[in-house]
Amino acid sequence: MTEEIIEVIETRWSLIQHAHSSGQPESASDARRLLVLRYSPAIRRYVGGIVRNDDLADELSQELLLRLMRGDFGGANPSFGRFRDFLKMAIRNLARTAWQKSQRRKTVDVELDLIGSDAGDSADREWTDQWRKSVLDHAWNRFLMDQGGKSTAGYQALKLKMEFPDADSDELAERLSHQTGTAIRADNFRQILKRARTRFAAHLFDEVRAGLESESIASLEEELSALGLLDFVRHDLPASQGE
Repeated sequence: MTEEIIEVIETRWSLIQHAHSSGQPESASDARRLLVLRYSPAIRRYVGGIVRNDDLADELSQELLLRLMRGDFGGANPSFGRFRDFLKMAIRNLARTAWQKSQRRKTVDVELDLIGSDAGDSADREWTDQWRKSVLDHAWNRFLMDQGGKSTAGYQALKLKMEFPDADSDELAERLSHQTGTAIRADNFRQILKRARTRFAAHLFDEVRAGLESESIASLEEELSALGLLDFVRHDLPASQGE
């Protein structure tokens, strides 16, 4: 199963549902594998922030991934809210169950306050950071495929702008000229960047929307803000259409 499947399966919620379909077992198995490939790094890092033991973190992460592969989340649906929050809660429940089974904090060193609270802890920030990285990675991959799989001037210009956000057009044009071997003026760089940003933003919006329960612009904007991505694509947000 390739990344193109995401174009058919529009949301992570529909991917979950597809992964648990009894009508197409081979396709469902592929969907479950895609879920594991997409989210295993973020899951492992978040479990590591809750469970203060590498071996146990590996064990619990593998258990959650096994449950994804086995199809244990067939009852999940968008009423749970954001997909990343659904996964986060599944991880917390798994850690809480591990602690309850142990009956002794010394056996399983789990941060109970972390499990019980959604606010302001380092593991939650790590989860958000990992989710942002996942969203960006997939948006970049789709943008690159949109460019025929080649690192075009637009692709490189956008990368430069994200790597050097405070640099002016003259400096960025000079860097892009060096990378491409072609003289590029500052005004040309701005045009290249604008076109590339618009195309990239469309892919980013698709990736972010895929994990939301609502298609509204307000929900999209809220999630982009939560992930620290709003400022970069604010001017490319679609019209609210009367929301």
